[in-house]
Amino acid sequence: MTPTEQPRDESWREEYRGMIPLGTYKSNLLQNGPKSLSQSWMMQAMYNDWKKKKGFVEPEPPNCQSSMKEWEESVKKYQTRGSTD
Repeated sequence: MTPTEQPRDESWREEYRGMIPLGTYKSNLLQNGPKSLSQSWMMQAMYNDWKKKKGFVEPEPPNCQSSMKEWEESVKKYQTRGSTD
């Protein structure tokens, strides 16, 4: 598996449990899964920690930034003559 490839199964839970000593709360959470929103946040934090320890790298998000000038130029393409909208 390459560093940018994401794991597709839930085996990370067992692997993470063996990587570091966990308390009762985290151990139960890994075994039984989250039952609330806050537990799902904790689960996501553990999953991100596991990915970091394993060397998985998230790709950089695309740059979606634009300026008002670019937007106005793109709108001009769709305006018809005589239209002031």
